[in-house]
Amino acid sequence: MTTEPPRPAGQDFIRDIVRTDIESGKTGQVVTRFPPEPNGYLHIGHAKSVCLNFGVAAEFNGTCNLRFDDTNPTKEDQAFIDGIIRDVRWLGFDWDDNLFFASDYFEQLYAWAEDLIRAGKAYIDDQSQDEIRENRGTLTEPGVESPYRNRSVEENLDLFRRMRAGEFPNGARVLRARIDMASGNINLRDPVLYRILHADHPKTGGHWCIYPSYDFAHGQSDSIEDVSHSLCTLEFADHRPLYEWLLDNLPVPSRPRQYEFARLNLSYTLLSKRVLTQLVEGGHVDGWDDPRMPTLAGLRRRGVPPAAIRDFISRIGVARADSVVDIAMLDASIRDLLNRTAQRRMAVLRPLKVVIENYPEGDGEELEAVNHPDDADAGSRPIRFSRELYIERDDFMEDPPKKFFRLAPGREVRLRYGYFVTCREVVKNADGEVVELRCTYDPETRGGNTPPDGRKVKATLHWVSAADSVEAEVRLYGPLFSRPDPDPGNFAAELNPDSLEILTDCRIEPGVVATNDDDPVQFERLGYFARDREIASDKPVFHRTVALRDTWAKAAKT
Repeated sequence: MTTEPPRPAGQDFIRDIVRTDIESGKTGQVVTRFPPEPNGYLHIGHAKSVCLNFGVAAEFNGTCNLRFDDTNPTKEDQAFIDGIIRDVRWLGFDWDDNLFFASDYFEQLYAWAEDLIRAGKAYIDDQSQDEIRENRGTLTEPGVESPYRNRSVEENLDLFRRMRAGEFPNGARVLRARIDMASGNINLRDPVLYRILHADHPKTGGHWCIYPSYDFAHGQSDSIEDVSHSLCTLEFADHRPLYEWLLDNLPVPSRPRQYEFARLNLSYTLLSKRVLTQLVEGGHVDGWDDPRMPTLAGLRRRGVPPAAIRDFISRIGVARADSVVDIAMLDASIRDLLNRTAQRRMAVLRPLKVVIENYPEGDGEELEAVNHPDDADAGSRPIRFSRELYIERDDFMEDPPKKFFRLAPGREVRLRYGYFVTCREVVKNADGEVVELRCTYDPETRGGNTPPDGRKVKATLHWVSAADSVEAEVRLYGPLFSRPDPDPGNFAAELNPDSLEILTDCRIEPGVVATNDDDPVQFERLGYFARDREIASDKPVFHRTVALRDTWAKAAKT
């Protein structure tokens, strides 16, 4: 894959084409479309197409249609349709009244197929799918003409109408375009236009038993909707000659133009719908909205704001050549947005008990903590301080190395918004594990301020009150795959066994739960977290949306 130099946000070759078409008078009203197949949920790769199609339409005062390519009822489901609608809206886009389905045009598409038959440009083929594939030829050898290629117009029309009437079983016959079996473009070697599928359709039920191919429905649906710029990913470039051949040979109402751009490829990620489906159906993940999945449903559940996804898509731009984007760029967009918007709270993920021996038993007090260090309007909140606290287990070492500045025997540190404390005694259980720290505090350092004698400490720790904090479950996520370039053909062997860590004994500020708010928050020094409403648990459950620092570089070295 190659890379292209980045262009300023909002400037790319697609927008250059649209701008030129408008200025030359080639295009009047700009109309684009986002045409998902309802056989799965949208992923981060689809988000690029959504942002491009809706973005171009908005920038040039046009419209963007949401059109479902519902031409394969054996793989489609109303749940996918509903999910895609929800995802596009969540991403921040709307189509007004321009919600369409390819199935809206089935009658017209059928009539146009009969037009091709009458013109001698389509025929019914009785070969099996395997025979058609075998006789199509290769990139260096021409295809072999079907023995049914020269059927009469009358016989083809009769067979096609009987196909529609349901006389034949699945796979018995197909309608093929009659183009050129020796073409250098395999897509022009008499492609299949219609096949028999006896299956209920999410919208049309059992009304149809023959369905158009994507290639046949695509351009004609664009034309019916008066699409001016049909924006597709690069794999459709070889299909463009067929797209244009069909428009040239049918009495369509308008002439759309297809342009291709590079699809999104992310490191440590597979976006193949086949792989994503197998991940779900094979039980490797907990559904399409598993927070490890690159689906928009998974990203939403993990707490990723839609604005962060739009920012990421803007940053990577639109190119003509495929490349791989470092997933750290997505995390950077998420982190940058949440750093500006997420309120700060304190939580302890791996608690270690601290007893302040010179703090009065049974007493407690309220301290003031700011909600956002860079936003004075966010205000402050009270937090409870008491004799017994929890700190992060990783913030203590009994025999610390030279550059470890956090808590250790005899060492003093600052508790965020609280006091200076000094570790005086380490309590262990029968197995020699540290279970409690006995400390003292300096009352003159309230709020974490420097004491009158001016002494300083080298570390500030987060903490929660043992009596007032709330138990919670926290889920930490790593890359789903262990390699930055996972193999789609062997993806199960490359799954990361450490992609999910569930911590069940965490402690969080009570206010995080009391507000009943789903907006992500920053647990100070730990990352950004969002509450989950789907998991049945007697404790609140939080997903880590993103860490405070780039963890991908570390993953790449392991």
